[in-house]
Amino acid sequence: MADKGAVEKLLWSIAFPGFGQLLNKKYFKGIMVIFLEILINLQGHLNNVVVLSYHGKIEQAIQQADYQWILFYPCVYFFAMWDAYKDAGGGKRPFSFLPFVFSAYFVTLACMFSAKVTLFGVLLGPIWFSALGIIPGLIVGFLLQRMMLKTTS
Repeated sequence: MADKGAVEKLLWSIAFPGFGQLLNKKYFKGIMVIFLEILINLQGHLNNVVVLSYHGKIEQAIQQADYQWILFYPCVYFFAMWDAYKDAGGGKRPFSFLPFVFSAYFVTLACMFSAKVTLFGVLLGPIWFSALGIIPGLIVGFLLQRMMLKTTS
């Protein structure tokens, strides 16, 4: 089980990327992550996209989204989570980074196709479809971690 402090930092990073780094007293890194979060959020119109998506206005959300910017978001987001967790003493098991990395990959991939792909005839858009990318990301990450642990032991 992970240290309670590491889980706390992970959860703060989920709430707002960079907060976990600040709690870990990595001030420069935390401020840089917060700056990137705000920059990508503003340039990508991410808050507007989230609000429109939550209100079911998916077509409007797709039109508001600046994909050139929001495609950076998953990597910054998942890196911030991993980094805060690792710096707080979590992730000591070998290859613990893999679920975070593959979640970032799959969420980015889902975001790229979110304006066109439907699920059961429903267009989910950049927020909901991207969020679904976390599931295969975690599955692939944990499976690869398990396979790599078996081959290295």
